[in-house]
Amino acid sequence: MPDVEEKVPLKDPGNAESGPCKPETSGRTPDDRSSPKDHPSRLIDKVNDVSQLSEKIGMNRDFHTEEKVLPPSSLEGKVKETMHNAFWDHLKEQLLATPPDFSCALELLKEIKEILLSLLLPRQNRLRSEIEEALDVNLLGRAAEQGALNVPHVSKYILNTMTLLCAPVRDEAVQKLETISDPVRLLRGIFQVLGLMKMDMVNYTIQSLQPQLQEHNIQCERARFQELLNKQPSLLDHTTRWLTQAATDLATPPPPCPDTPDSSSATCLPAGEAAISPEPLSPKMVLSQGFLNLLLWDGEDEAFPETLRTDRARLQELEAQLHRLTVLASVLLVANSFSGSVLFGSPQFVDKLKRTTKVLLEEFGSRPEEEAMLTVSEQVTQEIHQSLKNMGLAPLSSDNTASLIGQLQNIAKKENCVRSVIDQRIHLFLKCCLILGVQRSLLDLPGGLTLIEAELAELGQKFANLTQHNQQVFGPYYTEILKTLIPPAQVLETEMESL
Repeated sequence: MPDVEEKVPLKDPGNAESGPCKPETSGRTPDDRSSPKDHPSRLIDKVNDVSQLSEKIGMNRDFHTEEKVLPPSSLEGKVKETMHNAFWDHLKEQLLATPPDFSCALELLKEIKEILLSLLLPRQNRLRSEIEEALDVNLLGRAAEQGALNVPHVSKYILNTMTLLCAPVRDEAVQKLETISDPVRLLRGIFQVLGLMKMDMVNYTIQSLQPQLQEHNIQCERARFQELLNKQPSLLDHTTRWLTQAATDLATPPPPCPDTPDSSSATCLPAGEAAISPEPLSPKMVLSQGFLNLLLWDGEDEAFPETLRTDRARLQELEAQLHRLTVLASVLLVANSFSGSVLFGSPQFVDKLKRTTKVLLEEFGSRPEEEAMLTVSEQVTQEIHQSLKNMGLAPLSSDNTASLIGQLQNIAKKENCVRSVIDQRIHLFLKCCLILGVQRSLLDLPGGLTLIEAELAELGQKFANLTQHNQQVFGPYYTEILKTLIPPAQVLETEMESL
Protein backbone atom coordinates (compact mmCIF):
# COMPACT_ATOMS: atom_id res chain seq x y z
CA MET A 1 0.00 0.00 0.00
CA PRO A 2 1.54 3.34 -0.96
CA ASP A 3 2.26 5.92 1.69
CA VAL A 4 -0.23 8.74 2.14
CA GLU A 5 1.26 12.14 1.35
CA GLU A 6 0.50 14.98 3.70
CA LYS A 7 -1.08 18.36 3.06
CA VAL A 8 -2.18 17.56 -0.48
CA PRO A 9 -3.53 20.52 -2.50
CA LEU A 10 -6.66 19.60 -4.39
CA LYS A 11 -7.59 20.68 -7.87
CA ASP A 12 -9.62 23.86 -8.05
CA PRO A 13 -12.94 23.18 -6.28
CA GLY A 14 -14.53 25.58 -8.72
CA ASN A 15 -14.07 23.07 -11.52
CA ALA A 16 -17.38 21.41 -12.21
CA GLU A 17 -15.75 17.99 -12.37
CA SER A 18 -13.44 18.18 -9.39
CA GLY A 19 -13.48 19.34 -5.83
CA PRO A 20 -13.44 18.34 -2.19
CA CYS A 21 -15.39 15.34 -1.14
CA LYS A 22 -18.03 14.88 1.45
CA PRO A 23 -15.72 14.31 4.39
CA GLU A 24 -15.66 11.12 6.36
CA THR A 25 -15.42 11.56 10.08
CA SER A 26 -13.28 9.28 12.16
CA GLY A 27 -12.95 8.88 15.86
CA ARG A 28 -15.59 9.53 18.45
CA THR A 29 -16.47 12.69 20.30
CA PRO A 30 -16.65 11.97 24.01
CA ASP A 31 -19.00 14.19 25.95
CA ASP A 32 -19.38 13.15 29.55
CA ARG A 33 -22.52 14.78 30.89
CA SER A 34 -22.27 13.41 34.44
CA SER A 35 -22.75 15.92 37.22
CA PRO A 36 -19.40 16.95 38.73
CA LYS A 37 -18.87 17.14 42.46
CA ASP A 38 -17.78 20.23 44.30
CA HIS A 39 -14.10 19.24 44.34
CA PRO A 40 -12.14 21.34 41.79
CA SER A 41 -10.35 18.30 40.32
CA ARG A 42 -13.70 16.65 39.59
CA LEU A 43 -14.93 19.84 37.96
CA ILE A 44 -11.82 19.99 35.80
CA ASP A 45 -12.44 16.43 34.60
CA LYS A 46 -15.51 17.70 32.78
CA VAL A 47 -13.42 20.25 30.91
CA ASN A 48 -11.09 17.44 29.83
CA ASP A 49 -13.97 15.77 28.01
CA VAL A 50 -14.05 18.37 25.22
CA SER A 51 -14.08 16.77 21.79
CA GLN A 52 -10.48 15.71 21.26
CA LEU A 53 -10.62 15.54 17.49
CA SER A 54 -12.29 18.91 17.08
CA GLU A 55 -9.81 20.46 19.51
CA LYS A 56 -6.83 19.05 17.62
CA ILE A 57 -8.13 20.40 14.34
CA GLY A 58 -8.86 23.80 15.84
CA MET A 59 -5.44 24.12 17.50
CA ASN A 60 -3.23 22.68 14.79
CA ARG A 61 -3.29 24.49 11.46
CA ASP A 62 -1.36 21.60 9.91
CA PHE A 63 -3.70 18.91 11.23
CA HIS A 64 -4.34 16.11 8.76
CA THR A 65 -5.36 12.49 8.77
CA GLU A 66 -3.20 9.83 7.25
CA GLU A 67 -3.42 6.17 6.46
CA LYS A 68 -2.41 3.80 9.22
CA VAL A 69 0.46 1.75 7.80
CA LEU A 70 1.11 -1.44 9.73
CA PRO A 71 4.70 -2.70 9.94
CA PRO A 72 5.02 -5.71 7.61
CA SER A 73 6.76 -7.64 10.39
CA SER A 74 3.94 -7.09 12.90
CA LEU A 75 1.37 -9.79 13.55
CA GLU A 76 -1.49 -7.47 12.64
CA GLY A 77 0.29 -6.48 9.42
CA LYS A 78 0.90 -10.11 8.46
CA VAL A 79 -2.71 -11.09 9.17
CA LYS A 80 -4.05 -8.16 7.15
CA GLU A 81 -1.76 -8.90 4.21
CA THR A 82 -2.70 -12.61 4.27
CA MET A 83 -6.43 -11.84 4.27
CA HIS A 84 -6.10 -9.32 1.44
CA ASN A 85 -4.07 -11.72 -0.67
CA ALA A 86 -6.59 -14.49 -0.07
CA PHE A 87 -9.45 -12.25 -1.23
CA TRP A 88 -7.71 -11.14 -4.43
CA ASP A 89 -6.61 -14.70 -5.19
CA HIS A 90 -10.22 -15.78 -4.82
CA LEU A 91 -11.33 -13.04 -7.21
CA LYS A 92 -8.75 -14.19 -9.75
CA GLU A 93 -10.01 -17.77 -9.52
CA GLN A 94 -13.57 -16.59 -10.13
CA LEU A 95 -12.67 -14.56 -13.22
CA LEU A 96 -10.58 -17.41 -14.68
CA ALA A 97 -13.29 -20.00 -14.12
CA THR A 98 -15.32 -21.41 -17.01
CA PRO A 99 -17.76 -19.78 -17.22
CA PRO A 100 -16.43 -16.75 -15.29
CA ASP A 101 -17.97 -16.00 -11.90
CA PHE A 102 -18.51 -12.23 -11.55
CA SER A 103 -20.14 -12.19 -8.09
CA CYS A 104 -17.11 -10.72 -6.26
CA ALA A 105 -16.31 -8.39 -9.13
CA LEU A 106 -19.84 -6.98 -9.02
CA GLU A 107 -19.56 -6.30 -5.29
CA LEU A 108 -16.28 -4.48 -5.89
CA LEU A 109 -17.75 -2.38 -8.69
CA LYS A 110 -20.69 -1.49 -6.47
CA GLU A 111 -18.34 -0.29 -3.73
CA ILE A 112 -16.22 1.64 -6.23
CA LYS A 113 -19.35 3.38 -7.47
CA GLU A 114 -20.30 4.44 -3.93
CA ILE A 115 -16.80 5.82 -3.32
CA LEU A 116 -16.81 7.82 -6.55
CA LEU A 117 -20.24 9.27 -5.74
CA SER A 118 -19.04 10.23 -2.26
CA LEU A 119 -16.25 12.31 -3.82
CA LEU A 120 -18.66 14.56 -5.72
CA LEU A 121 -19.90 18.00 -4.79
CA PRO A 122 -23.68 18.50 -4.66
CA ARG A 123 -23.53 20.63 -7.80
CA GLN A 124 -21.84 17.94 -9.89
CA ASN A 125 -25.14 16.52 -11.10
CA ARG A 126 -24.03 15.69 -14.64
CA LEU A 127 -21.08 13.60 -13.50
CA ARG A 128 -23.25 11.97 -10.86
CA SER A 129 -25.72 10.89 -13.55
CA GLU A 130 -22.90 9.55 -15.71
CA ILE A 131 -21.51 7.44 -12.86
CA GLU A 132 -24.98 6.14 -11.97
CA GLU A 133 -25.52 5.10 -15.59
CA ALA A 134 -22.08 3.66 -16.32
CA LEU A 135 -21.92 1.68 -13.07
CA ASP A 136 -25.58 0.71 -12.84
CA VAL A 137 -25.50 -2.43 -10.69
CA ASN A 138 -28.57 -3.97 -12.32
CA LEU A 139 -27.21 -3.56 -15.84
CA LEU A 140 -23.80 -4.86 -14.81
CA GLY A 141 -25.48 -7.83 -13.13
CA ARG A 142 -27.44 -8.76 -16.24
CA ALA A 143 -24.27 -8.50 -18.33
CA ALA A 144 -22.52 -10.80 -15.85
CA GLU A 145 -25.34 -13.37 -16.08
CA GLN A 146 -24.84 -13.44 -19.85
CA GLY A 147 -21.07 -13.75 -19.44
CA ALA A 148 -20.60 -10.42 -21.20
CA LEU A 149 -19.31 -8.24 -18.36
CA ASN A 150 -16.29 -6.40 -19.74
CA VAL A 151 -14.27 -5.71 -16.58
CA PRO A 152 -11.37 -3.94 -18.42
CA HIS A 153 -13.87 -1.61 -20.17
CA VAL A 154 -15.59 -0.73 -16.90
CA SER A 155 -12.20 -0.26 -15.21
CA LYS A 156 -11.19 2.15 -17.97
CA TYR A 157 -14.24 4.32 -17.25
CA ILE A 158 -13.43 4.24 -13.54
CA LEU A 159 -9.86 5.40 -14.21
CA ASN A 160 -11.08 8.26 -16.38
CA THR A 161 -13.43 9.38 -13.60
CA MET A 162 -10.67 9.12 -11.02
CA THR A 163 -8.51 11.37 -13.19
CA LEU A 164 -11.22 14.04 -13.02
CA LEU A 165 -11.63 13.83 -9.25
CA CYS A 166 -8.16 13.15 -7.87
CA ALA A 167 -5.70 15.67 -6.44
CA PRO A 168 -2.78 16.55 -8.76
CA VAL A 169 -0.42 14.49 -6.62
CA ARG A 170 -2.42 11.35 -7.48
CA ASP A 171 -2.28 11.85 -11.26
CA GLU A 172 0.86 9.75 -11.57
CA ALA A 173 -0.64 6.91 -9.52
CA VAL A 174 -3.75 6.86 -11.73
CA GLN A 175 -1.62 6.92 -14.87
CA LYS A 176 0.33 3.89 -13.63
CA LEU A 177 -2.96 2.02 -13.20
CA GLU A 178 -3.71 2.59 -16.88
CA THR A 179 -0.71 0.42 -17.78
CA ILE A 180 -2.01 -2.62 -15.86
CA SER A 181 -3.73 -5.19 -18.08
CA ASP A 182 -4.47 -7.85 -15.47
CA PRO A 183 -8.05 -7.12 -14.25
CA VAL A 184 -7.41 -8.32 -10.68
CA ARG A 185 -4.26 -6.26 -10.23
CA LEU A 186 -6.07 -3.31 -11.78
CA LEU A 187 -9.04 -3.52 -9.39
CA ARG A 188 -6.70 -3.88 -6.44
CA GLY A 189 -4.74 -0.82 -7.53
CA ILE A 190 -7.95 1.15 -8.05
CA PHE A 191 -9.02 0.46 -4.48
CA GLN A 192 -5.65 1.53 -3.12
CA VAL A 193 -5.64 4.83 -4.99
CA LEU A 194 -9.31 5.50 -4.15
CA GLY A 195 -8.41 5.10 -0.49
CA LEU A 196 -5.74 7.77 -0.87
CA MET A 197 -8.14 10.04 -2.73
CA LYS A 198 -10.66 9.80 0.10
CA MET A 199 -7.91 10.75 2.56
CA ASP A 200 -6.93 13.72 0.38
CA MET A 201 -10.49 14.98 0.26
CA VAL A 202 -10.97 14.61 4.00
CA ASN A 203 -7.79 16.58 4.68
CA TYR A 204 -8.81 19.32 2.27
CA THR A 205 -12.18 19.63 3.96
CA ILE A 206 -10.56 19.72 7.40
CA GLN A 207 -8.22 22.46 6.23
CA SER A 208 -11.13 24.47 4.85
CA LEU A 209 -13.09 24.18 8.08
CA GLN A 210 -10.13 24.83 10.40
CA PRO A 211 -10.84 28.55 11.05
CA GLN A 212 -14.49 27.88 11.90
CA LEU A 213 -13.60 24.91 14.08
CA GLN A 214 -10.98 26.96 15.89
CA GLU A 215 -13.43 29.74 16.72
CA HIS A 216 -16.08 27.20 17.70
CA ASN A 217 -13.65 25.43 20.05
CA ILE A 218 -12.61 28.69 21.66
CA GLN A 219 -16.19 29.69 22.40
CA CYS A 220 -17.19 26.23 23.62
CA GLU A 221 -14.19 25.76 25.90
CA ARG A 222 -14.64 29.20 27.42
CA ALA A 223 -18.36 28.67 27.96
CA ARG A 224 -17.82 25.30 29.62
CA PHE A 225 -15.11 26.67 31.87
CA GLN A 226 -17.30 29.63 32.82
CA GLU A 227 -20.08 27.23 33.71
CA LEU A 228 -17.74 25.39 36.06
CA LEU A 229 -16.37 28.66 37.45
CA ASN A 230 -19.91 29.75 38.34
CA LYS A 231 -20.26 26.59 40.42
CA GLN A 232 -16.76 26.77 41.91
CA PRO A 233 -15.55 30.42 42.33
CA SER A 234 -12.12 29.23 43.54
CA LEU A 235 -11.47 27.43 40.27
CA LEU A 236 -8.82 29.99 39.25
CA ASP A 237 -6.74 29.85 42.45
CA HIS A 238 -3.94 27.71 40.99
CA THR A 239 -3.93 29.77 37.80
CA THR A 240 -3.48 32.92 39.88
CA ARG A 241 -0.55 31.40 41.80
CA TRP A 242 1.00 30.24 38.51
CA LEU A 243 0.93 33.74 37.00
CA THR A 244 2.08 35.30 40.27
CA GLN A 245 5.14 33.05 40.26
CA ALA A 246 5.85 33.98 36.64
CA ALA A 247 5.76 37.69 37.51
CA THR A 248 8.09 37.05 40.45
CA ASP A 249 10.52 35.15 38.21
CA LEU A 250 10.65 38.06 35.77
CA ALA A 251 11.34 40.52 38.56
CA THR A 252 14.32 38.40 39.69
CA PRO A 253 17.53 38.96 37.65
CA PRO A 254 18.45 35.74 35.79
CA PRO A 255 21.78 34.08 36.56
CA PRO A 256 24.59 34.85 34.09
CA CYS A 257 24.79 32.38 31.23
CA PRO A 258 28.32 30.96 30.93
CA ASP A 259 29.87 31.21 27.52
CA THR A 260 31.03 28.25 25.49
CA PRO A 261 34.00 28.19 23.13
CA ASP A 262 31.76 28.20 20.08
CA SER A 263 29.98 31.47 20.74
CA SER A 264 29.77 34.27 23.26
CA SER A 265 26.22 35.20 22.28
CA ALA A 266 23.27 33.78 24.17
CA THR A 267 20.49 35.82 22.64
CA CYS A 268 18.01 34.50 20.11
CA LEU A 269 16.74 37.88 19.08
CA PRO A 270 17.23 39.02 15.48
CA ALA A 271 20.00 41.46 14.76
CA GLY A 272 19.04 44.96 15.84
CA GLU A 273 16.48 43.76 18.42
CA ALA A 274 16.96 44.78 22.00
CA ALA A 275 17.38 41.96 24.48
CA ILE A 276 14.26 40.97 26.35
CA SER A 277 14.24 42.88 29.64
CA PRO A 278 12.23 41.97 32.73
CA GLU A 279 11.37 45.62 33.27
CA PRO A 280 8.75 46.81 32.92
CA LEU A 281 6.46 43.82 33.26
CA SER A 282 3.93 43.28 30.54
CA PRO A 283 1.06 40.77 30.24
CA LYS A 284 2.68 39.06 27.26
CA MET A 285 5.97 38.60 29.09
CA VAL A 286 4.32 37.28 32.25
CA LEU A 287 2.28 34.78 30.27
CA SER A 288 5.31 33.74 28.24
CA GLN A 289 7.30 33.14 31.40
CA GLY A 290 4.38 31.23 32.88
CA PHE A 291 4.13 28.94 29.87
CA LEU A 292 7.88 28.30 29.99
CA ASN A 293 7.62 27.40 33.67
CA LEU A 294 5.11 24.69 32.76
CA LEU A 295 7.80 22.91 30.74
CA LEU A 296 9.75 22.58 33.99
CA TRP A 297 6.79 21.78 36.21
CA ASP A 298 7.80 19.96 39.38
CA GLY A 299 4.80 20.77 41.56
CA GLU A 300 1.91 18.55 42.50
CA ASP A 301 -0.64 17.68 39.84
CA GLU A 302 -3.42 19.23 41.89
CA ALA A 303 -1.60 22.58 41.82
CA PHE A 304 -1.39 22.68 38.01
CA PRO A 305 -3.15 25.75 36.55
CA GLU A 306 -6.82 25.01 36.01
CA THR A 307 -6.85 26.73 32.63
CA LEU A 308 -4.19 24.34 31.31
CA ARG A 309 -5.38 21.00 32.63
CA THR A 310 -6.59 19.94 29.19
CA ASP A 311 -3.15 20.78 27.75
CA ARG A 312 -1.18 18.86 30.39
CA ALA A 313 -0.44 15.82 28.21
CA ARG A 314 0.67 17.97 25.27
CA LEU A 315 2.92 20.04 27.52
CA GLN A 316 4.53 16.87 28.85
CA GLU A 317 5.17 15.71 25.28
CA LEU A 318 6.80 19.06 24.50
CA GLU A 319 8.88 18.81 27.66
CA ALA A 320 10.15 15.37 26.60
CA GLN A 321 10.92 16.69 23.11
CA LEU A 322 12.76 19.67 24.60
CA HIS A 323 14.80 17.36 26.82
CA ARG A 324 15.88 15.21 23.87
CA LEU A 325 16.81 18.28 21.84
CA THR A 326 18.90 19.61 24.72
CA VAL A 327 20.88 16.39 24.87
CA LEU A 328 21.12 16.18 21.07
CA ALA A 329 22.50 19.71 20.75
CA SER A 330 24.91 19.06 23.63
CA VAL A 331 26.20 15.90 21.96
CA LEU A 332 26.72 17.70 18.66
CA LEU A 333 28.48 20.60 20.36
CA VAL A 334 30.91 18.32 22.20
CA ALA A 335 31.51 16.20 19.11
CA ASN A 336 32.20 19.33 17.06
CA SER A 337 34.81 20.51 19.53
CA PHE A 338 36.76 17.26 19.04
CA SER A 339 36.28 16.57 15.33
CA GLY A 340 36.73 20.11 14.05
CA SER A 341 35.25 21.96 11.11
CA VAL A 342 36.21 19.38 8.49
CA LEU A 343 33.70 16.76 9.59
CA PHE A 344 31.03 19.21 10.69
CA GLY A 345 31.44 21.07 7.43
CA SER A 346 29.94 18.01 5.75
CA PRO A 347 26.11 18.08 5.81
CA GLN A 348 26.06 14.32 5.16
CA PHE A 349 28.13 13.61 8.27
CA VAL A 350 26.06 15.94 10.45
CA ASP A 351 22.78 14.46 9.22
CA LYS A 352 24.00 10.91 9.83
CA LEU A 353 25.26 11.78 13.31
CA LYS A 354 21.95 13.47 14.15
CA ARG A 355 19.90 10.50 12.95
CA THR A 356 22.03 8.06 14.89
CA THR A 357 21.87 10.10 18.08
CA LYS A 358 18.12 10.69 17.79
CA VAL A 359 17.43 6.97 17.58
CA LEU A 360 19.53 6.30 20.67
CA LEU A 361 17.90 9.15 22.59
CA GLU A 362 14.51 7.51 22.12
CA GLU A 363 15.67 4.98 24.72
CA PHE A 364 15.66 7.63 27.44
CA GLY A 365 12.17 6.65 28.51
CA SER A 366 12.94 2.93 28.78
CA ARG A 367 16.38 2.86 30.41
CA PRO A 368 18.46 5.00 32.80
CA GLU A 369 19.81 8.13 31.14
CA GLU A 370 23.40 7.41 32.21
CA GLU A 371 23.18 3.99 30.58
CA ALA A 372 21.67 5.41 27.39
CA MET A 373 24.37 8.10 27.18
CA LEU A 374 27.06 5.41 27.44
CA THR A 375 25.69 3.89 24.24
CA VAL A 376 25.46 7.35 22.64
CA SER A 377 29.08 8.19 23.49
CA GLU A 378 30.34 4.92 22.04
CA GLN A 379 28.34 5.26 18.84
CA VAL A 380 29.23 8.92 18.28
CA THR A 381 32.92 8.21 18.83
CA GLN A 382 32.74 5.34 16.36
CA GLU A 383 31.04 7.55 13.75
CA ILE A 384 33.76 10.21 14.14
CA HIS A 385 36.56 7.68 13.85
CA GLN A 386 35.05 6.09 10.75
CA SER A 387 34.40 9.44 9.05
CA LEU A 388 37.93 10.66 9.74
CA LYS A 389 39.25 7.44 8.25
CA ASN A 390 37.03 7.75 5.16
CA MET A 391 38.29 11.29 4.57
CA GLY A 392 41.91 10.24 4.95
CA LEU A 393 42.37 12.38 8.07
CA ALA A 394 44.34 11.57 11.18
CA PRO A 395 42.31 9.65 13.77
CA LEU A 396 41.71 10.91 17.28
CA SER A 397 44.45 10.12 19.74
CA SER A 398 43.71 7.73 22.56
CA ASP A 399 43.65 10.62 25.03
CA ASN A 400 41.22 12.62 22.89
CA THR A 401 39.04 9.55 22.40
CA ALA A 402 38.85 8.94 26.13
CA SER A 403 38.14 12.62 26.77
CA LEU A 404 35.40 12.66 24.12
CA ILE A 405 33.67 9.60 25.57
CA GLY A 406 33.91 11.04 29.06
CA GLN A 407 32.46 14.42 28.10
CA LEU A 408 29.61 12.80 26.17
CA GLN A 409 28.76 10.57 29.13
CA ASN A 410 28.76 13.59 31.46
CA ILE A 411 25.93 15.12 29.43
CA ALA A 412 23.63 12.71 31.30
CA LYS A 413 24.15 14.90 34.39
CA LYS A 414 21.73 17.82 34.57
CA GLU A 415 24.42 20.03 36.10
CA ASN A 416 26.75 19.42 33.14
CA CYS A 417 28.05 22.79 31.94
CA VAL A 418 27.39 22.24 28.23
CA ARG A 419 23.93 20.82 28.88
CA SER A 420 23.04 23.73 31.18
CA VAL A 421 24.05 26.30 28.58
CA ILE A 422 22.12 24.55 25.80
CA ASP A 423 19.09 24.17 28.05
CA GLN A 424 19.08 27.90 28.87
CA ARG A 425 19.43 28.84 25.23
CA ILE A 426 16.59 26.58 24.07
CA HIS A 427 14.34 28.04 26.74
CA LEU A 428 15.33 31.53 25.62
CA PHE A 429 14.54 30.56 22.04
CA LEU A 430 11.09 29.30 23.07
CA LYS A 431 10.46 32.53 24.95
CA CYS A 432 11.39 34.46 21.82
CA CYS A 433 8.95 32.31 19.85
CA LEU A 434 6.10 33.35 22.16
CA ILE A 435 7.00 37.04 22.06
CA LEU A 436 8.42 37.56 18.57
CA GLY A 437 7.13 34.56 16.62
CA VAL A 438 8.93 31.44 15.42
CA GLN A 439 10.28 32.77 12.12
CA ARG A 440 11.81 35.90 13.65
CA SER A 441 13.34 33.83 16.44
CA LEU A 442 15.05 31.58 13.89
CA LEU A 443 16.84 34.51 12.23
CA ASP A 444 19.67 34.57 14.77
CA LEU A 445 19.87 31.39 16.81
CA PRO A 446 22.11 31.27 19.86
CA GLY A 447 25.42 29.48 19.48
CA GLY A 448 25.19 25.70 19.61
CA LEU A 449 21.61 25.55 18.28
CA THR A 450 22.15 26.04 14.56
CA LEU A 451 22.62 22.32 13.96
CA ILE A 452 19.14 21.56 15.31
CA GLU A 453 17.37 24.48 13.62
CA ALA A 454 14.73 22.31 11.93
CA GLU A 455 13.93 20.47 15.16
CA LEU A 456 13.74 23.75 17.08
CA ALA A 457 11.38 25.22 14.50
CA GLU A 458 9.03 22.27 14.93
CA LEU A 459 9.16 22.45 18.72
CA GLY A 460 8.71 26.23 18.74
CA GLN A 461 5.70 26.06 16.40
CA LYS A 462 3.99 23.40 18.49
CA PHE A 463 4.60 25.38 21.67
CA ALA A 464 3.41 28.64 20.08
CA ASN A 465 0.25 26.98 18.71
CA LEU A 466 -0.62 25.51 22.09
CA THR A 467 -0.10 28.74 24.01
CA GLN A 468 -1.88 30.87 21.41
CA HIS A 469 -4.97 28.68 21.53
CA ASN A 470 -4.93 28.68 25.32
CA GLN A 471 -4.70 32.48 25.43
CA GLN A 472 -7.56 32.82 22.97
CA VAL A 473 -9.74 30.67 25.20
CA PHE A 474 -8.76 31.98 28.63
CA GLY A 475 -7.54 35.49 27.73
CA PRO A 476 -10.36 37.27 29.63
CA TYR A 477 -9.50 35.39 32.83
CA TYR A 478 -5.77 36.07 32.44
CA THR A 479 -6.47 39.75 31.90
CA GLU A 480 -8.31 40.08 35.22
CA ILE A 481 -5.57 38.24 37.10
CA LEU A 482 -2.75 40.22 35.49
CA LYS A 483 -4.40 43.51 36.39
CA THR A 484 -3.73 42.64 40.01
CA LEU A 485 -0.09 41.70 39.34
CA ILE A 486 1.09 44.47 37.02
CA PRO A 487 1.05 48.13 38.13
CA PRO A 488 -1.54 50.11 36.15
CA ALA A 489 -0.05 51.91 33.18
CA GLN A 490 -1.72 53.42 30.18
CA VAL A 491 0.90 51.92 27.91
CA LEU A 492 -0.25 48.44 28.85
CA GLU A 493 -3.96 48.94 28.21
CA THR A 494 -3.85 47.89 24.59
CA GLU A 495 -1.88 44.78 25.38
CA MET A 496 -4.25 43.92 28.22
CA GLU A 497 -7.22 44.17 25.91
CA SER A 498 -5.47 42.00 23.28
CA LEU A 499 -5.47 39.06 25.68
